[in-house]
Amino acid sequence: MATVVERERKFSGDEGFRLPDLTGCGGVVTMSDATGSELDAVYWDTDDLRLLRSAHALRRRTGGHDAGWHLKVGAVGGARVEHQFPAGAADAGPPAELVALIRGASRGRPVAPAARIVNHRRERRLLDADGRVLAEVAEDDVRSEDLVDGTARTWHEIEVELVDGDEELLDAVSARLAGAGAREVSVSKSHRAVAGRLARFDDRAPTGPAGPVVGYARKQRDAIVGNHAAAYQGDADAVHDMRVAIRRLRATLRTFRGLWDRRESEAVRGDLRRLGGDLGAVRDVQVLTARLAAAVHELPDELVLGPVAARVGERFAADLAGSATALRAALDDDRYPDLLSRLDRLLDAPTGEVNRRWVDRRVRRAVRRADERLDRALADRGPAGDTTLHEARKKYKAARYAVEVRVPDAGKPAARLVKRLKTLQNLLGTHQDSVVTREALRRHALRAYAEGENTFTYGLLHARQAEAAGHDLPAVRRALDRARRPGVRRWLKP
Repeated sequence: MATVVERERKFSGDEGFRLPDLTGCGGVVTMSDATGSELDAVYWDTDDLRLLRSAHALRRRTGGHDAGWHLKVGAVGGARVEHQFPAGAADAGPPAELVALIRGASRGRPVAPAARIVNHRRERRLLDADGRVLAEVAEDDVRSEDLVDGTARTWHEIEVELVDGDEELLDAVSARLAGAGAREVSVSKSHRAVAGRLARFDDRAPTGPAGPVVGYARKQRDAIVGNHAAAYQGDADAVHDMRVAIRRLRATLRTFRGLWDRRESEAVRGDLRRLGGDLGAVRDVQVLTARLAAAVHELPDELVLGPVAARVGERFAADLAGSATALRAALDDDRYPDLLSRLDRLLDAPTGEVNRRWVDRRVRRAVRRADERLDRALADRGPAGDTTLHEARKKYKAARYAVEVRVPDAGKPAARLVKRLKTLQNLLGTHQDSVVTREALRRHALRAYAEGENTFTYGLLHARQAEAAGHDLPAVRRALDRARRPGVRRWLKP
């Protein structure tokens, strides 16, 4: 399977639109002659169009240089990831490799042909003075058919996709096209093909005091789904983002738990916690591997005694392979799409009647509890001190997420507090990273000793981590003082 990142913008042109000369835009000195092709694509989706509603597009296309199965993930207008897989001569449906990548978006439900799009394309390349292809510009005469209700549409569309160019080039080309009468569009061809059926689904958050809370929770659910494909393949950033979305969602369901059925929301939180644990097992190994590799690299050669870097790499590679296999098994398990479906039902139908004062009270309580927990942790420098600091960090995460809910309404004051809480959380996170790294070094040293290897370097790295941790606490206290300044929290008062 090939994976590419697609950065493009789409435009609609009225009948009679003529593509302008694009030389001079962002370093373009040559605009090639047009080459034509005929593209025929069938888009697959669930009966309730879950893929399109989750910013996924699955198609089987013939014609063009990249014919085959394609899965696009991401919204039009931003960077979209495209997974490409060869098509068989008589495919009965999408290949299993792609089905695994859409289990989050489809909620595990079967997909079937939803739309057909036939496209006559004229494509030109934009080149710089050295002959590099900066972008490709495609003019498309499109005919679509909704394969469920039979609706047919035709339109003219222009796509500009970056190759070696940058966003400044896109901006310049967009301005030139707008001057020629083109209008930027924010929906894909597949959206336009089934627009009538899509209009039946209202995925907007409810209005009123509960609206920001529900909207925030849905955003985290969508982040889980949006990162599923890349996380399944082990992408470090996607694993991290999916894990953070789960944390945010669990915290929101707890902080504002009066909005939902208590028994079901707690059950969903428990299942989210287990999924977060599978993601965490992968992410923690990824972070530790990078952290220890950097620490060993920073040491002078004469202080690295024995095959330290090689041993650390070997042992973490085995750990990562095991945790990645466990994560894929969790995402392949039927309990995963079932969890997302239960989450949909929970977020689509809040049961609690609340007002703005209730929401603000829950936010204040989350911040107050974090403050109290950190005060106790800073006062407790006994054997359990590191554990209590870690618990305080988790409380500040929950507090930060609660404040984030209010940013759309409260504006800069809430955003300022979020920034201060994030700084505090990051400092506590650095301290916890040191704790985890020291424990990993201790385990590696014991294993190296048992295998007859020199353990000097492990001890040196352990001491350096302990010394760095000692510098964290004064910074934590300073950050706490900044986060507690009256001007930062005034908007939180009743």
